[in-house]
Amino acid sequence: MHPAGQCIYPASCVSIGGAAVLISGASGIGKSELALALIDRGAQLISDDQVALRCEGERLVASPAPNIAGQIEMRNLGLMPMPPGPDCPVALLIELNRAAPRWIEQCERRGILGIAIPQILLTPDSAVLAIKAEMALQAYGLKG
Repeated sequence: MHPAGQCIYPASCVSIGGAAVLISGASGIGKSELALALIDRGAQLISDDQVALRCEGERLVASPAPNIAGQIEMRNLGLMPMPPGPDCPVALLIELNRAAPRWIEQCERRGILGIAIPQILLTPDSAVLAIKAEMALQAYGLKG
């Protein structure tokens, strides 16, 4: 049981320029792979597979989940050590989903702990998925 205003959320999470991006989707769809690709492009791991979320005023803040802190699961390699970056405010939720629309006019929003977060669906089968994730953060992510 978690105190009100806190939860463990089923997603990987990275920080890009001080903004947390949650990466959700079905098991095995590529959440950790997208996180790793973003880390290769300069992002910092916050947490893999599960992320601790808490409300701070009108913001949702991400931090490492205690059971996986400092590790990332790499398919075919296992759990690998990777120091987590600092806690930071959530700016975007990316859901990896093969049924993602071809294009959108605006993003959806998902309520987490009573706070509305912009949500984008991206198909995981893209050679440029990390670039799309960064562009989605710039276009649709919450600003500061």
